[in-house]
Amino acid sequence: MIKKVEIYKQDKWNMLFAEVHGSTIIVREISDQWGEDNFEFKSRPELMHWAEHHFSEERFKGTEEERQQILARFREV
Repeated sequence: MIKKVEIYKQDKWNMLFAEVHGSTIIVREISDQWGEDNFEFKSRPELMHWAEHHFSEERFKGTEEERQQILARFREV
């Protein structure tokens, strides 16, 4: 069984979601600028380490509240 979690969706071209395939987690990031990127993680701690770096305060271009909501959704995976 595959569990799919939407992390964010701005429109039909900019979104990020995670799929849990047993013990593997696949994150798909779709962007109108970069196309689709896939990231594969073997554990939740590995996923959270990536998410906290990818959505760090220095790199994130939204508000702190938006950033915290995204990280909270990753914790739900």
